[in-house]
Amino acid sequence: MSPAPNHADNNNDAKKVKLDTKNPGAPSRVIHIRNIPNEVTEAEIVHLGIPFGKVTNVLVLKGKNQAFLEMSDEVAATTMVNYFTNCTAQLRGRAVYVQFSNHKELKTDQNHSNNPSAQAALQAAQALVNQTDTQGGPNTVLRVIVEHMIYPVTLDVLYQIFSRVGKVLKIVTFTKNNTFQALIQYPDVVTAQAAKMTLDGQNIYNACCTLRIEYSKLSNLNVKYNNDKSRDYTNPNLPTGDPALDSALAIGGMPFTGMPLAGVTPTAAALGAAGIRLPGQPSPNCVLLVSNLNEEMVTPDALFTLFGVYGDVLRVKILFNKKDNALVQMSEPHQTQLAISHLDKMKTWGKQIRVTLSKHQTVQLPKEGQPDAGLTKDYTNSPLHRFKKPGSKNYQNIYPPSATLHLSNIPPTVDEEQIKDAFTHAGASVKAFKFFPKDRKMALIQLGSVEEAIAALIKMHNFQLSDSSHLRVSFSKSTI
Repeated sequence: MSPAPNHADNNNDAKKVKLDTKNPGAPSRVIHIRNIPNEVTEAEIVHLGIPFGKVTNVLVLKGKNQAFLEMSDEVAATTMVNYFTNCTAQLRGRAVYVQFSNHKELKTDQNHSNNPSAQAALQAAQALVNQTDTQGGPNTVLRVIVEHMIYPVTLDVLYQIFSRVGKVLKIVTFTKNNTFQALIQYPDVVTAQAAKMTLDGQNIYNACCTLRIEYSKLSNLNVKYNNDKSRDYTNPNLPTGDPALDSALAIGGMPFTGMPLAGVTPTAAALGAAGIRLPGQPSPNCVLLVSNLNEEMVTPDALFTLFGVYGDVLRVKILFNKKDNALVQMSEPHQTQLAISHLDKMKTWGKQIRVTLSKHQTVQLPKEGQPDAGLTKDYTNSPLHRFKKPGSKNYQNIYPPSATLHLSNIPPTVDEEQIKDAFTHAGASVKAFKFFPKDRKMALIQLGSVEEAIAALIKMHNFQLSDSSHLRVSFSKSTI
């Protein structure tokens, strides 16, 4: 038996489990998780595994941004790996990669006596599973109660929050015993279970509107109308019904008339609406400070395009007296976290940029007649936002910068050579190119380096390929 992991020394951990770098293909009950944020706890890693079966061991290698999770059997591990092959696993807003490990078991000290945090995480997980068993088994439909509701919570806000975990099929909202409640249906039990684990007990807004989640006894929701009380996302053609009649029914729900907290407007709170805060996250702020930029290359449009990969950019301001610094305002707080985790310390135009939260709450536009030299731009109404639609598929395709770019919206008239020429013309060296076999509208293009890919994405996203179509570019998780 190897010694228990000592978290002060990541090298011991790494030697003990010999980091899995080869492409592991064979199923194993040990799962290897890569690209985890530095501050992630054992409990958060364990929570990723709970919906799929019993978790028997956990090891976090903070210095390597990796973790290992041991499940009780291969079936549970296989279900987990298959599930996260089709949708991206996220920890604290960062995409993490889940695959089988080369190891058949985790040889850390099984009683975890030297690692109390791993022991506590596993015990808490078991308690959670036991509690679920007594409450009635997992189901595809969740019953959500919003406690301490100081601000109104809309069906759209719920959709935005619950879509983070997976595809939402139907939502019905109503008021019962003077509390606002909702029934939310997912396509499978695994997703519903993951949503319950992730969101139960979280606050929608700062210190209020707490989500209490349990499994519903219903296994299917019958939605008759698509309106602000109920919606079937699988059937957009339902009538809207008469909202006045709806509200007379039990399922209709009473309109919310409560006054918001003194001094805080619901609109300010609504900015934080879907940015559910995990413990330890800073309070919602949507403005980033980007420093050490290349002054010769940087423009508001370039920053809008690059940061737009991780959220909808509302405003950009390059500082007049210090042009290697800029402020970037995102539309939601969780998008700032995504941008920081993926773009901080990335080499861009030859310089390693820094991305941190700004102390500013908004980016001010210049007053009439103030000199600005085009350094501040407002993109609020830009048609190029990627995440405008709640639950947009783009949320599932957020990856860190990589040398391979994913191209979409390619018209049938444009061939491989034309695309490669356009990228070469933009200053990139093309190493490989491949159309998707099933869909020629999409392709992968591999460039010489991550830095080249960042520059190419900035230049080529929205590039006009034909009269009617503009190229869409994002970072890919695959290589060619």
